[in-house]
Amino acid sequence: MLEKILDSATQIDKLLWGPWTIIFIASIYLYLTVKSRFFQARKFPFILHNTFGKIFEKTRTRGKGIMTPFQATSTALASTVGMGSIAGVATALSVGGPGSIFWMWLLAFLGMMSKTAEITLAVHYREIDADGRIHGGPMYYINKGLGWKFLARLFSAGMIINAVLCASLLQPHTVGRAFLTSYNLNPYVITGIMAVITAFVVIGGIKRIGEFCEKLVPLMSVVYILGGITIFFLNYAKIPVVFSTIFKYAFAPAPALGGFAGAAVLASIKNGMSRGMLSNEAGLGTAPMAHATADTTHPFKQGLWGAFEVFIVTFVICTITSFTILSTDVLSSGQSGIELVITAFSSVFPPAVSKTLLSFSILTFCLTTQIGFFIYYETATVSIFGKKAMRVLKWLYLIPGILFAGIVNVDKLWTFANIAVGVCAIPNLIAVLALSAAFFKLMKDYLNARNEYATKITDSSKNYVKIPLLTIVKSP
Repeated sequence: MLEKILDSATQIDKLLWGPWTIIFIASIYLYLTVKSRFFQARKFPFILHNTFGKIFEKTRTRGKGIMTPFQATSTALASTVGMGSIAGVATALSVGGPGSIFWMWLLAFLGMMSKTAEITLAVHYREIDADGRIHGGPMYYINKGLGWKFLARLFSAGMIINAVLCASLLQPHTVGRAFLTSYNLNPYVITGIMAVITAFVVIGGIKRIGEFCEKLVPLMSVVYILGGITIFFLNYAKIPVVFSTIFKYAFAPAPALGGFAGAAVLASIKNGMSRGMLSNEAGLGTAPMAHATADTTHPFKQGLWGAFEVFIVTFVICTITSFTILSTDVLSSGQSGIELVITAFSSVFPPAVSKTLLSFSILTFCLTTQIGFFIYYETATVSIFGKKAMRVLKWLYLIPGILFAGIVNVDKLWTFANIAVGVCAIPNLIAVLALSAAFFKLMKDYLNARNEYATKITDSSKNYVKIPLLTIVKSP
């Protein structure tokens, strides 16, 4: 039964990620980048100063349903710095070859503006309920900014699929496979323990999720980055070879080598773009739901965190994973997913060190993703089924990881991730393109220090940016 499901998923994946999808996504990213005059490159120091440079500023939130800007970012990073940054990159390499990393980088550079736009729009069009809880995300800026209720529901449905497949299923599955490989532990036991921990944290609501991620995400990121940098320096002589291989096979088919079956250029582009979007979530519409809850002074100010997230996840963490695999020559082993990363680290570090380092990284990366993604699952579920239905549906979020824990065919299972990315990204990017004029108006408002659309004004006045040209195509 499970094999039939996996085969069907493979067919859906091929249909969803055809050339038209790749062109559509890249075109919107490119439009936002060109229209902003390459803001992410021109103002990169400005972005770092207003994000990473503000991490240690003390901020108090206004209510129980609101997070600090850093808590919101940590929660968003929790859902991005997960299996996509480790196992996802490894799978992209094993299926799409070294060239897939080039396309991952290119998409990430362009996607920095997309994620900035999504978060900016989410904060601007957010909603505060009677209990002081903030709700926001693509379904809100689609409804309030465009009035396209069908597209908002389509995104919400896609987000539920995304949360169940990527966070609830693939995150614990990655941990289960890793602990089976390293310690011969039963994956069903591991995924069951993760479900219990997740339940304990998410029951505490947004504040507890934010506090949990705020403490664990920086620590886990630093540990993994230090391990990767160590391999980087130990294998520094291979740096030119690794990077030349990435650029060479971005535009030429990668030949079969050992257990590696080879890959066509289209496979490299598809896997680089889909895994890149899964890891940094640019264009996906997930992170805006966490960032919308931030106690920030201006929508664009919070939007800058989006560009920072894409940079950290793709250009730092994903690059470390890819360099580790390519510099240790383990791609030809025939392995895939998390097993490939474990083999790469084990070829450099003593077995005890590599096991401990990777076990900690994989467990924390995937656990925080599973927990952080619950906010997205809840937001999407409530927007379609209402708050009462969530009382029951929230428990269903914990089941898929345990159910699929024993699946061995990692590459087939990862087709679920491609599907999840596509069903969310397409409706979200349509909305971002339609609201791009609103985004650029908010961007100018902040950069020119006008602050006409500061959050304290808009949250109370509901004086949102109007897009007159779109009124003729609004749904009735």
